[in-house]
Amino acid sequence: MNSRFLDACRRRTTDVRPVWFMRQAGRYLRQYREIRSKHGILEMCKRPDLAAAVTLQPVEILDVDAAIIFADLLLPVEPMGLKLKFVTGEGPMIENPVRLASDVDTLSTANTDDLGYVGEAIQMVVRALAGKVPVIGFVGAPYTLASYMIEGGSSRNYLRTKQMMYSNETLWRRLMGKIVDVTAPFAASQVAAGARAIQVFDSWAGSMSPDDYVRFAAPYSRALIERIRSTGVPVIHFGTGAAGFFRELHAAGGDVMGVDWRVNIDQAWLDISYRSAVQGNLDPAVLFAPLPELKMRVAEMLKRTGTRPGHIFNLGHGILPETPVENVKAVVEMVREHRP
Repeated sequence: MNSRFLDACRRRTTDVRPVWFMRQAGRYLRQYREIRSKHGILEMCKRPDLAAAVTLQPVEILDVDAAIIFADLLLPVEPMGLKLKFVTGEGPMIENPVRLASDVDTLSTANTDDLGYVGEAIQMVVRALAGKVPVIGFVGAPYTLASYMIEGGSSRNYLRTKQMMYSNETLWRRLMGKIVDVTAPFAASQVAAGARAIQVFDSWAGSMSPDDYVRFAAPYSRALIERIRSTGVPVIHFGTGAAGFFRELHAAGGDVMGVDWRVNIDQAWLDISYRSAVQGNLDPAVLFAPLPELKMRVAEMLKRTGTRPGHIFNLGHGILPETPVENVKAVVEMVREHRP
């Protein structure tokens, strides 16, 4: 497949900068809202026809250089034995969180085939795209999944998660090992279905200190990323709020490092001595700016990344629900028109 996105993942020269957006399938699109009004998030994830339809929407509407499969990073907790639901206004909730050694003991690593609906959706998207752009699969990083599993949902301070880390490291390591043993085959199944890259999202990495990240999270992210890379596809590694330990994040692996907007992307790239490609990192809120300001910000980022091969234009996090679609389209055009 000829793909400027895949070329950039491998730090090869591209005709123009590839561009896609995290959360490009989402509520800012009217076509997505129409489907979402009739179906819950879990139903959309588990019905390959619906997941494929919303995955394809931004490719058709925005003309981006990659499709990312519509799924939720918490899906693997269900075959492990946890009860997942989405509560309006609250987000994901786990009814039976992992708090005790016995909870960790009962977690299953044998049922990853239960997630086959994601692979089916990928196959449908690959067929529909017919080689136009590649499909990106994704999994949550072990720390982020563990924190959801322990807290029972999102958290402000991750206190229960850190209590387990600090008070029972043996139990923590057992939990993290089980998560890797579920997410690695899940990622491999996405590759087998046709995904040409996998993104590992460490959404809560920034809740840790650098030393805690190195001790409690990095070994498991590294193990997961190495197992995914053995399938032959590039891995994008993205940690939110991790600008303070970007080198440590990079040391855990990744052919492409996702950069959030809390650091200048040229500085982040320099910090890892250009040893990986980089992706990012426009602040999602900038998409609400007037077009002249938006154009200036896009040009500034493209200038910062220069002519070195290996930059994928993206946001520093996902598209926000109220974002004007015209502005997202305009950014794609600005990136395409840019000539260094």
